[in-house]
Amino acid sequence: MSASQESVGAIIAAAGRSERMGGKDKLFAVVGGKPLLVHTLSAFQVCRGVGRVVLVLSPENVERGRELVAEAGLDKVTAVCQGGECRQDSVRNGLAALASCQWVVVHDGARPLVTAELIERGLEAAKETGAAIAALPMRDTVKEVEPPGVIGRTLSRGQLWAAQTPQVFRYNILREAHQRAQGEATDDAALVESLGCQVRVFEGSPRNIKVTTAADLAVVEALLGQGR
Repeated sequence: MSASQESVGAIIAAAGRSERMGGKDKLFAVVGGKPLLVHTLSAFQVCRGVGRVVLVLSPENVERGRELVAEAGLDKVTAVCQGGECRQDSVRNGLAALASCQWVVVHDGARPLVTAELIERGLEAAKETGAAIAALPMRDTVKEVEPPGVIGRTLSRGQLWAAQTPQVFRYNILREAHQRAQGEATDDAALVESLGCQVRVFEGSPRNIKVTTAADLAVVEALLGQGR
């Protein structure tokens, strides 16, 4: 049985503080005629492989998020819950709200150009080892810099990939990774790697950008215009 035919839940991690947005909440900023978060959630709404979605928001946005989900008719969203101090805590809260399923897709709420096709490819890629992440091969030369701002070495670009989301895991693998976590990790794949599990990489999309600054909103608007 393929991953897409089994019980699949998704966690949309969107509890960040939008600190680099100049006081604007990126999640509710209108791009392409809809709040950014609606674009993100809509991809999971139309993805046939995903059965239910948990949205994780900062405490001050939980009620606003519930209203947005209801207004947009996103009936796959079965819970809107509160995040934690860091992203890792927020995903852990999402796992608890999601309860039992066989696969879990973790995605950044601030990546509104994700597609159902990308999610499905992640589910397919994860079948081999139980874990897979979207990523793109690095195009720039990467330098490892040591204090006080001096290049220590040039890294081999051929083996470097920039991680994205969605990241797809067997539910029990990701739950164990969070339970055993020692310190804070930059993404869920790093926690799963620490268990000794192999994590497959599948090619993401250059369009699948993460909105972190106000300038990124203009890029998303332009890309949505191209899509139309």
